[in-house]
Amino acid sequence: MWGRIAAANALSDVYAMGGTPLTALQLLSWPRDELPWSVAADVIDGALEVLAEAGCTLVGGHSIDDNTPKFGFAITGTVHPDRMITNDAARPGDRLVLTKPLGTGLIATAIKSGNVSAVVQDAAIASMTRLNASASRAAINTGVRAGTDVTGFGLLGHLSEMLRASSASAVLDASAVPVLEGAAEIVANGHIPGGTKRNYRSVEDSVAFGDTPPSMRTVLADAQTSGGLLLAVPESDLPDLVAALVADGDLAAVIGHIEPASSTHMIVLG
Repeated sequence: MWGRIAAANALSDVYAMGGTPLTALQLLSWPRDELPWSVAADVIDGALEVLAEAGCTLVGGHSIDDNTPKFGFAITGTVHPDRMITNDAARPGDRLVLTKPLGTGLIATAIKSGNVSAVVQDAAIASMTRLNASASRAAINTGVRAGTDVTGFGLLGHLSEMLRASSASAVLDASAVPVLEGAAEIVANGHIPGGTKRNYRSVEDSVAFGDTPPSMRTVLADAQTSGGLLLAVPESDLPDLVAALVADGDLAAVIGHIEPASSTHMIVLG
């Protein structure tokens, strides 16, 4: 499962730009005196399943002896320059659409301490192993040109990058943001990843949270692994995008809109 998640996470960067993955280079760091190579083989096999699903070929890589297991990929893909999705093309009036729920960072941290149910764990793993391929295709086919994937910097962090690059601001409806089951309870129990805390500190001065509950503020900053796409779509194209996403089994949560630039990059409504 770790291999599947690592592959899906690496592929996401290409999908986030509307691209098609072609090849993958693998990096494996492995404590060979502590973990058998058979476990490493299982990790690689899981990754190969996801790469095959994406039509992406593993062409080589590098492995080293390391005290801490690490595994990932550099993905190469192609994209048509006139159909590329970038994070600097959001415009006032665009609606913001999110294609996966938040909470994987919180749930992963709680899994390490054995504080989640099998149902919560399975839902998070299903989200992390789902490719962004169909969501990317739906975005390209409906003319979306602005977007990003939501990964280590959390929803607020990646949205902030898009807003700075696009010289814009945004209003989010926190109640419309989808959250994985169990994530809010994990926040209440104090199982908050260090990365999520850093994300929150990095954006809190540029966000007006209003009456948004503290637990939801944390979820909005949660560091995601293999998160969904965050797309900025013109209002006129929104129905077509939502229909295309839903038809392929993706989430199509309309969570806010883009506004002209202001001193506060983001305003989050409770």
